[in-house]
Amino acid sequence: MAVASRLDTGKAFARVLLPTLAKGVIVRRPPVLAMAEKVQADALAVRTMKALRDKYGPEPLRLRVTGRSVALVLDPEDVGRLLDETPEPFHPATAEKRAALKHFQPHGSLATRGPEREKRRRFNDVVLRPEKLDVEAVVRDEADLLVRHAMSTGVLTWDDFAQVWWKVARRIVLGASARDDEALTDDLKTLRGNANWAFLHPKRRGLRKRFERRLREHLERAEPNSLASLAPASEVASQAPHWLFAFDAAGIVTMRALAIGGSGPAGVLESARLWPTTPVILRESTIATRWHGTWLPENTLFIVFSPYFHRFYGDTYRPELWPTQEPALVPFSGGPGVCPGRDLVLVSAGTMLDTLRAHLDFSTLEPPFPATLNHFALKLRATRKGDDGLEVV
Repeated sequence: MAVASRLDTGKAFARVLLPTLAKGVIVRRPPVLAMAEKVQADALAVRTMKALRDKYGPEPLRLRVTGRSVALVLDPEDVGRLLDETPEPFHPATAEKRAALKHFQPHGSLATRGPEREKRRRFNDVVLRPEKLDVEAVVRDEADLLVRHAMSTGVLTWDDFAQVWWKVARRIVLGASARDDEALTDDLKTLRGNANWAFLHPKRRGLRKRFERRLREHLERAEPNSLASLAPASEVASQAPHWLFAFDAAGIVTMRALAIGGSGPAGVLESARLWPTTPVILRESTIATRWHGTWLPENTLFIVFSPYFHRFYGDTYRPELWPTQEPALVPFSGGPGVCPGRDLVLVSAGTMLDTLRAHLDFSTLEPPFPATLNHFALKLRATRKGDDGLEVV
């Protein structure tokens, strides 16, 4: 198995990993994302990954990192192996991920290992089922307000969309009484911003206690047609912060899907293929593992840069790709560690797309689509069926 030169290790960090971290893994940083779009940072990252594969071959490429065994995954079949063999011997709760999530959700399934992880994962699998709620009714109710707003102003901005999307998220997770509790999700956003720094930012325990206290008040109401009504508040409390966190990514995917003419679940999946909201998938080996004749030590960090693999399938809107069994086409991860809320996101985001498109026309970005797209700057001209227009400012 090849080991990257110091120069190529530097390129992998400077062009692929550090720009991804700078944009914000837990919550996006608008100024950095704007700059990344200007220079098309992801295009450079994809070219760098391709150059590394051309030079070193398809096997995982070991990077020269002092004190840490790190391998960059370059082949789709190896992506499939990592995800299929989760959580043993390739665990999603890497040291880096645990450090980030401890800022706002230390007891989530993604941050735990062993029997406790299995218990929490089963809980998520059971609760996060769209058929247990009337998700479509919640989304259509809020989308109606968004349609009327866009008709009156003639535009749909990210800020307009996000405000309504968070109302949807709070209603689905916590119930109708939480619909307008922006303070709750603002506190969560601050904690997530701290989580972007993982080990490097001190814990804000007072803020987290305030967030958790406010969250528990909503959960104890257990309002009908909400995830909070499906289990005791004590069980939901440890997982709900991540559910709300995930709805942020789902909103980004939905707005981008509008900009490319997407509709329904396939439109959501294509948006997440073109611009993955989880651009880096991490796994950490719990034992020494054999790769193409070479043994890698326990605690090796495996890195999957999903934009590289996703762009194998082109830079245009291709809803015919779904469903797919391609091992490296992983907008919701894959294998036993696949996102348990995948179907819930597809239903809620797909319903939002279809409801908006039932009343409004939006023009689309022209293909080939850019490698980096700043959703904060999207401004869609919205009209009753007939006109078009898209402006990115």
